[in-house]
Amino acid sequence: MSSRVWVAGVGMTPFGIHPDSSNYDLARSATRDALSDADVTANIGMIDAAFYATAAHGFLEGQATISGQIALRGMGIDKIPVHNVENACATGASAFNLAVTHVRAGEADVALAVGAEKMHVGDPQKTMSLFEAGFDVTDRGALEQTLVELGGDLDEPDLGHRSIFMDIYAAMARNHMRIYGSTPQQIAAVSAKNHAHAVENSRAHYRRALSVADVLAARRLSHPLTVPMCAPVTDGGAAVIVCSDAGLARLHADHPIEVLATVVGTGTDRDTTTFDGHLAQHVAERAYDKAGVGPDQVDVAEVHDATAFAEILQSEMLGLVPPGEGGAAAERGHTSIGGSIPINPSGGLESKGHPLGATGLGQIFELTDQLRGRAGARQVVGARIALAENGGGFHRGEEAVTSVVILKGK
Repeated sequence: MSSRVWVAGVGMTPFGIHPDSSNYDLARSATRDALSDADVTANIGMIDAAFYATAAHGFLEGQATISGQIALRGMGIDKIPVHNVENACATGASAFNLAVTHVRAGEADVALAVGAEKMHVGDPQKTMSLFEAGFDVTDRGALEQTLVELGGDLDEPDLGHRSIFMDIYAAMARNHMRIYGSTPQQIAAVSAKNHAHAVENSRAHYRRALSVADVLAARRLSHPLTVPMCAPVTDGGAAVIVCSDAGLARLHADHPIEVLATVVGTGTDRDTTTFDGHLAQHVAERAYDKAGVGPDQVDVAEVHDATAFAEILQSEMLGLVPPGEGGAAAERGHTSIGGSIPINPSGGLESKGHPLGATGLGQIFELTDQLRGRAGARQVVGARIALAENGGGFHRGEEAVTSVVILKGK
């Protein structure tokens, strides 16, 4: 059993639209970068196990069951166990959790977690239909009833094509507005902040600054959400090399980052008209306990802002700001780079992009850069403790799965 697990190397493609790259191309590019970062390019035989994350490859392109084996053997990684991982938008974070657990259990000294998603496959309708499978498809009526319970009976049939998850997040946002008095302006402040952060991120899908007024004036999706408040459909890949103390001694990686905790959880049957007892609260509590730190010690965070409202909610559920204060914190600049608790310095999903299987690993890439002090104009000065929250799917009023990772720099 290894007492410590380290992030030894990270890699990430630019997130965006890659018309000439396959799922495998994106995965291999990110993996090569991670191998180079961990200084194992010349000896990939040092990798003992791999976890390949993709949520859409089978649905969109028909390649099921062995994506990881094909992608990795194609770049010379063979013989080792390769596990394929699918877990909604938390697929990449789940692969990371499994790789860390594998190392911590003593089953490997060096493990690879890699995620890739090719969302632009020439059929936008098919891509959007993927999201129609992210809840209990045997009971659509239950979903519709839950949305009414959360956000009221709102009829907006003429707002144009959108993912069902925009309706889900909008209903949760209206519930938050009812309970705490949060406003569309506060949600727009989160979006404007994240778009500003992404301007300095060369790997981000969108790199254009927007004002709060720009965000509010954009095309509406489902009240109170507008297009810039929501994550785009994105292609991309990301990879992380993790290792034990023994593996680290073999790798000689520069500036390893310690994994203090990685926790994945699912929800409970609770009163979903309140945010008390939310899934992310429980997962975060377990992660803080394992890491031996509290939310007041977190210096920088990447959270799952599939919509700007989600950042407000998760910042509260993670204990980074008090309940009901997530929107106000963004308006006051507290969650901007230079603020008291910078959130999504990468630009978040709204601007960096959201290639499902790569998203959680992309968060680890960003936080590793932050803890190593190599984030450039996006650097959070003095960052030592970092947190990533990544969730996905929808089941009985909240995300179906949530991951929380806590990292520590040297």
